[in-house]
Amino acid sequence: MEEKNAAGETVVRKIKEYIESHQKDELSLDKIAAALNYSKFYMGRVFAEATGTTICKYIQGRRLDAAAEQLVITNRPVIDIALEAGYGSPQAFTLAFRRFYRCSPRAYRKNRISVPGKSEMMGGRLAA
Repeated sequence: MEEKNAAGETVVRKIKEYIESHQKDELSLDKIAAALNYSKFYMGRVFAEATGTTICKYIQGRRLDAAAEQLVITNRPVIDIALEAGYGSPQAFTLAFRRFYRCSPRAYRKNRISVPGKSEMMGGRLAA
């Protein structure tokens, strides 16, 4: 059973490393699976079992964490940060950001909230 767990941890680590190094790229389960030579179904199952979330939700969380950091450390327009995070409109970004952080991007910036990203705070389950 430990071998299975170790193999799963290796797969999860590889997935996270790939996501981190390709965060600005268009990422899909198919693309990650092809790059890592795993079945997307296997990857999805192993990742969810190990982290408690889906690969897509993990990607979204990592991108929102990066966007939140940009809001705090730069004065770049929210629309630029939204587009860089992969959102097609500021409205879609604001909606996702509000669901994730429970405040708007503007409020987050105004309050200069500088805490670890939400995905890092979830018991390390989503942390890179």
